[in-house]
Amino acid sequence: MYYVGLDIGSSSIKAALVEVTSGKSLGVVQEPALEMGMLAVHNGWAEQDPDRWWEHVCAAIVSLKGTYKVTSDQIIGVGISYQMHGLVLVDGEGRPLRPSIIWCDSRAVQIGRDALTAIGEEKCGTRLLNSPANFTASKLKWVKDNEPQLYARAHKFMLPGDYIAYKLSGTINTTVPGLSEGILWDFEQGKVADFLLEHYGIDPGLVPDITDTFCEQSAVDKGGALSSGLAEGTPIYYRAGDQPNNALSLNVFEPGEVAATGGTSGVVYAVTESLSAKESSRVNNFAHVNYRVGAAPRIGKLLCINGAGIQYRWLLNNLAVESYDRMNELAEAVAIGSDGVLLLPFGNGAERMLDNREIGSRLSGVNLNNHTKGHLCRAALEGIAFSFVYGMEIMRSDGIDIKVLRVGNDNLFRSRIFADTIATLIGQQIELYDTTGAIGAARAAGLHKGDFEGFGRLVMENDHVGTFVPSKEGEAYRAAYQNWKKELESVIDI
Repeated sequence: MYYVGLDIGSSSIKAALVEVTSGKSLGVVQEPALEMGMLAVHNGWAEQDPDRWWEHVCAAIVSLKGTYKVTSDQIIGVGISYQMHGLVLVDGEGRPLRPSIIWCDSRAVQIGRDALTAIGEEKCGTRLLNSPANFTASKLKWVKDNEPQLYARAHKFMLPGDYIAYKLSGTINTTVPGLSEGILWDFEQGKVADFLLEHYGIDPGLVPDITDTFCEQSAVDKGGALSSGLAEGTPIYYRAGDQPNNALSLNVFEPGEVAATGGTSGVVYAVTESLSAKESSRVNNFAHVNYRVGAAPRIGKLLCINGAGIQYRWLLNNLAVESYDRMNELAEAVAIGSDGVLLLPFGNGAERMLDNREIGSRLSGVNLNNHTKGHLCRAALEGIAFSFVYGMEIMRSDGIDIKVLRVGNDNLFRSRIFADTIATLIGQQIELYDTTGAIGAARAAGLHKGDFEGFGRLVMENDHVGTFVPSKEGEAYRAAYQNWKKELESVIDI
């Protein structure tokens, strides 16, 4: 028997098939083959049609069944991961009233800023653990202000994963972690943030019913079965936003456990039981997947670094080097500290952890007589790694105690230099796992049984690739980091 995991991204839909007892992944398929497009009517806007997600979900499930010769009756549960912070607004018939305003749309930034000023930083920090910012609640307020006739027809709002679960089952519901990622959860009161809805003038009736993260949330109905190829009655057992789900995929549930990814952008996601929001302007705080009202808090602190893998890709495209492996070889020939070459990798827009400054990517210390491509490659890997460490220092100041760092086997963490630099500077081992969000979501379908210890064993037995340990050359790494940090702070001061 098998679980199916769906990962609803903004570029593609991925579906994974996982064997129930062993947790082994048979495979992952992607739909469409090329990236999904986004509609940008104005600068800073980003929208997608929710029904295109649904079409690709159905195609992915059909492809998964066909590729691995699995029948509908052999699939006994579904888990869903999805792009966070999006807004889907439906009418009384469950039809989308407009394209989804997705995570990277920035139209509601000023609405969130004004709400923070009006409500007060202290109240937002203690009860929302965040500024309202450009999240789902603020996007809904934008619709109310700018499309009032459409808003008047709204029956419910949903997050992207809620909509896919609805299309499968005909049931509209959401989760507490989902509401928290939309900045719609009051952590102090343990309920929907009515005070924010009141401030925005949003009808509380638009909030979906709340279900647990791990339970039979709903089941595939006749229409969902006909479209998707799943059997009618197949339970939907799990739903979570992509970053909390990525942490789950790496078996990160308890305080001190930290997940990181090093793709185009970098993410550090740390679990804590602290409700501190000291750094809420630079770090987001969400209810983690195992958050329970009335129990010891499980909060996921999320720090995003825009300028990560995109910096290394830029070098690949502009240095006439044939591959990342070759870049890593060139970098390995250069000593720690890149012989004084420093690179600040912040060329991918404003960095939240730098208080939303947009300082650009900066290269310094280059000697045209002595330095080579290898120095640039090493400086880039070190600079990106240093930015992760800098972000973790911010998180430590907000109460995070890093006990274990688990990472995905993506492009940056394949580099020994990158991983060694981080492991050495934070003084912790880095555990490397070969998994995906879709695989994690599939395995999470089994957590309705409550066996978290068994889930951890499945991750270790199936996905663990290796472990990086702190280098004995710690002093050289620390000196290089201090030089880089001094350069960054001088730029910030300017």
